[in-house]
Amino acid sequence: MNAHEIVATVSSKRASAVEIVRAALDRIAAAKALNAVVTVDTERSLSDAATIDRRLQLGESMPLAGVPVVIKDNIWVDGWRVTQGSRLFTDFVAPCDAIAVERLKKAGAIVVGMGATSEFACKGVTTSLLFGPTRHPLNPELTPGGSSGGPATAVAADLVPLAIGTDAGGSSRRPPAHVGVVGFKPSYGAIPYGPGFAEPFFDISVIAPIARNVADTALAFEVMAGPDVRDSDSALVETADAESSELRIAFSPKLALDIPVDPVITERLEAIVEHLGEKGLRIVRRDPVWPQGATEEALMPLQHVGLAGLYGAAFQKDPAQFDPDVARQIERGLSLRGVEVTAALGASAAIRAAFAAFFCEFDLLLAPTVPCVAWPLVQLGPKMVGGKEVSPRAHAAFTPFVNHARLPAITIPCGHDRSGLPFGIQIIARRRRDRMLLHAAMRIEAEIRTLPR
Repeated sequence: MNAHEIVATVSSKRASAVEIVRAALDRIAAAKALNAVVTVDTERSLSDAATIDRRLQLGESMPLAGVPVVIKDNIWVDGWRVTQGSRLFTDFVAPCDAIAVERLKKAGAIVVGMGATSEFACKGVTTSLLFGPTRHPLNPELTPGGSSGGPATAVAADLVPLAIGTDAGGSSRRPPAHVGVVGFKPSYGAIPYGPGFAEPFFDISVIAPIARNVADTALAFEVMAGPDVRDSDSALVETADAESSELRIAFSPKLALDIPVDPVITERLEAIVEHLGEKGLRIVRRDPVWPQGATEEALMPLQHVGLAGLYGAAFQKDPAQFDPDVARQIERGLSLRGVEVTAALGASAAIRAAFAAFFCEFDLLLAPTVPCVAWPLVQLGPKMVGGKEVSPRAHAAFTPFVNHARLPAITIPCGHDRSGLPFGIQIIARRRRDRMLLHAAMRIEAEIRTLPR
């Protein structure tokens, strides 16, 4: 069942929250080889489920009553081990809930496990020295991508109907696209962040719901969204105030970036855009205009210096504690000069300004979520995309700019390649128009489902 169905079933007493949670725990145990859920506390989860059943018996109504949820292993859950996929935090137990988790629990959701992440959520594949690799639910020899590969795989493998990830550069859009589920990156500040670990990112990371459909994603967003005094960046978002047929929509096949795209993705997105136009949506082809030198590489010093600032001393003391790929990022961060970091901050601001100018003319932007399907587990990234050799980060090109602009974006499954591997279409909106974006995404999702596969 999806989240809405579980809420209806549990609220009407046709099944108990305990029964729903026990079934989810059984599925998680049976799918252990996927390595999607790295920490389970059966006794605590069943106890929490029993509490939900008692609240229902007392007449309480809860929007997520009985829904089992997997939380990414870098978000605090009170009393649970939360590791960030790092040996440094092997035995760390969260002293309280993150605000988002607190709100999920109040709404009746039950945490059934922590979803795997790459170390400090800083790799495009989900693997760590602490837990090993997370495997693609359709092919265990492939990666689901990263860093929210555990939460995305848990949903795609039907272990849970809902998972919560984080997204600082596409971490909860690309893995959902690769495994065939929905991932929503809200506007920066729409869902309060923390209490929790210090972030290596500069004001771009968000809490991101992952589900099988847009409606469940929107339900989780409504539960978690809204300002909180504990997060000074949290803010209200606007309501949906326009029908999707009235929206000004742009389509950019490559976001004006010099990145190859697998032909099957290009062809599918073209067919979807044509179909949406036939169904009454006003869509024009238009690329954003980026500032000179706008690339993901120009932005990466911010992540590297952030990692170095938080973990540089621990790395210098014992490098063996770190994933070698993350260690290289820390080493680079330790070597960066102030002028290089300032240039990266300038690039981030310039990208934010470019997107702001674009959304003066448009309400939505359609683009690929990923340029390729999933790749072998042992590789940092695909070696070839669109018939061309690419760098290991080429697979991530279409998502990071959205974070730096602090915009909302959602990925919806939209097709498969010949081997059955999924990919997604990304829909981006102006900042704080999250509900308008979700409203439009539901219509686009419904239209995509009417198309032949």
